[in-house]
Amino acid sequence: MRKTFFTSIGLLLITCSSYAVNNPSTDTLLYKNSKAPIPARVEDLLRRMTLKEKMLQLQNRGSGKIDEVERIFNGQSYGCTHEMNMTAQKCADMYQELQTYMRKKTRLGIPILTAAEGIEGILQNNCTIFPQALAQGSTFNPQLIQKMTNAAGSEAQVIGIHQILSPVLDIARELRWGRVEETFGEDPFLIAEMGTSFIRGYQQYNITCTPKHFVAHGSPSGGLNCANVSGGERELRSLYLYPFAKVIANTTPLSLMSCYSSYDGVAVSGSSYYMTEILRGELGFKGYVYSDWGSVERLQTFHHAVNSREEAAVRSLEAGVDLDVDGAYETLEKMVGEGKLDMKYVDQAVRRVLSVKFTLGLFENPFGDPSRVEKIVHSAKNVAISKEVADESAILLKNDNNILPLNLSKYKSIAVVGPNADQTVFGDYAWTGRDTKEGITLLQGLKDVAGNKVKFNYAEGCDWWSKDRSKIDEAVKAAQSSDLTIVAIGTRSTFLGRSPKYSTSGEGFDLSSLELPGVQEDLLKAVKATGKPFIVVFIAGKPLAMPWVKDNANAVICQWYGGEMQGRTLADIITGAVNPSGKLNVSFPRSTGNSPSYYNHFVTDRNEPFDSPGSPEDPKGHYIFDRPDPLWSFGHGLSYSSFKYMGCRLADSVLTSKDIIKIDVDIENTSGIDGQEVVQLYVHDKVSSVATPIKQLKAFKKEWIKKGKQKTVHLEIPVCELGLYNVRMQYVIEPGEFELQIGSAADNIHFKKTVTVR
Repeated sequence: MRKTFFTSIGLLLITCSSYAVNNPSTDTLLYKNSKAPIPARVEDLLRRMTLKEKMLQLQNRGSGKIDEVERIFNGQSYGCTHEMNMTAQKCADMYQELQTYMRKKTRLGIPILTAAEGIEGILQNNCTIFPQALAQGSTFNPQLIQKMTNAAGSEAQVIGIHQILSPVLDIARELRWGRVEETFGEDPFLIAEMGTSFIRGYQQYNITCTPKHFVAHGSPSGGLNCANVSGGERELRSLYLYPFAKVIANTTPLSLMSCYSSYDGVAVSGSSYYMTEILRGELGFKGYVYSDWGSVERLQTFHHAVNSREEAAVRSLEAGVDLDVDGAYETLEKMVGEGKLDMKYVDQAVRRVLSVKFTLGLFENPFGDPSRVEKIVHSAKNVAISKEVADESAILLKNDNNILPLNLSKYKSIAVVGPNADQTVFGDYAWTGRDTKEGITLLQGLKDVAGNKVKFNYAEGCDWWSKDRSKIDEAVKAAQSSDLTIVAIGTRSTFLGRSPKYSTSGEGFDLSSLELPGVQEDLLKAVKATGKPFIVVFIAGKPLAMPWVKDNANAVICQWYGGEMQGRTLADIITGAVNPSGKLNVSFPRSTGNSPSYYNHFVTDRNEPFDSPGSPEDPKGHYIFDRPDPLWSFGHGLSYSSFKYMGCRLADSVLTSKDIIKIDVDIENTSGIDGQEVVQLYVHDKVSSVATPIKQLKAFKKEWIKKGKQKTVHLEIPVCELGLYNVRMQYVIEPGEFELQIGSAADNIHFKKTVTVR
């Protein structure tokens, strides 16, 4: 490998020299020639840089106000910068000044990468707030998410932002983990599809995304953020690497973020095996690696894998982490001087950072367009897209006797109670603070929709976290004086940089129990005791254990944090202006002990072949007082329309590893309401040399079907998707029979077909 590395550099230098000789009119500063090959430009600039200048390209420096540019940067160009507190306009003006400063006031005129969080819109004040990632996943509509990030990208572009620190490709299997809300769900195939579309939307504005957190960050021990993730090589490759491999192949991102955690006891950000051999050697990643904040220093302070900050910096750089966000790399110059760090690692990382800057065209035009911020940022068009995503993400979990949508002419008064009834909740990495007033609450949305038709009686009832029962009586009175009650419960989270308080979800806010926090279930039981019908609106960043809710509420709507139009979306669904079409991308557990509850478990890991589950009234085995299957399973979601699966046809049932499985599914909307259905195709390997999941999602499609009409939905699966890692850790497609399961949820399969792979 070392011989190949030096041979490649030698060929590159020959190419650079040849280019200069054959292009005598070329500016002597080759790196400034936009027509020169990028590798040649990189090498020309690299040889002109001092050691100090190289080291600064491997570091992030936070930006300040527009009049602080000289003081903060002091004539030096850094690899990357960020800003998290300004309005979009002030940030755009500052970045314009900063890039001008980099071009004119630094020795080599190297532009700086400007990075921002962009998981639910750009993290600059006043930008459009789109639904959180978990809500994006529950749309099951990748094209809509690409439309959303294209809108967010238009805002980033005028501000002057080049790098988005999203999407999160972690897998939501550990529900106690606070960052479940940042994921696309529990299924690696769904995550890969949504992540691909998410990135493509931003790429239309020549912005690079930064998929994270590489790798296996989302299943920490005990659900505690950053804790070790246990697992073996097969689980790593079959599960955790899958979304990254697919997204890298589909979108060629120019940056990627490392993680805080360790996998199987090895701190990932200090591992050349993970960060170089696998990421670059196997997955083919060509960009630069951006450290998660403080992940380098944590090799010493958290993992205790090295003795000093200096050793942590050297270990991470040699492993393949190119740019450190939080300061440890400022020690590298000293380590080179002491002979403890080979310059080849410095030059390698600098090449990667500079290559991204050249590829994005920053040497020609690093600027945004401050004059257009007012027109583009938080435009009516972008807000409408936020509403569209919210509309498609809400999931109707239960609807007894079709109580929804409400016919408002039947109700004189409706009680609206609960801690999330009159409070918008956007989740972590939105620019808003706690108790924010931005956006539309459920109560306001209902008032906007109903006008003077109905009287709404509001009471908070309880908060979302404490044991304070003092407000429950007020909610009961509101319910008693109303014809129906809507109870809004769930979790709350706030961006970690905006002083969150009493969060029950979000980064660093993990739960030991998955039961409803505080006295929210007590509130529900008190409302139930009034004898009036009640609807539960669950607004949260993760599923919680709510068997009582399922058994007792007349209807249940789940809305993962739905962005600034969340309240209007919920009101429109409740009153019938919007037909719900979201599907669960994370299964609901029956209890904390019932977790994990993900659908794609091994054949041996649930009921089969155990005894029938028990109950408190009739204890048995496995479990004695409960059952191991989810409360609501992956893929579940009701509609006001009714869909009949009429039939399905395979193009061919005998295939080879190079073929594509093609299947057509006929569906009829048998109701009087136009609606959308998500057709889901799962695969089960009937006999495999190593354990494989009981089923795995391998294709899906969301289709709009008009009332009374039929539609044929076409789905395809490359046979190469049916492989596994065998006992020798080789990826193979084993010959044999595979069962195709076509349905409307993981636990609601309408057709089964068998294909044979030879």
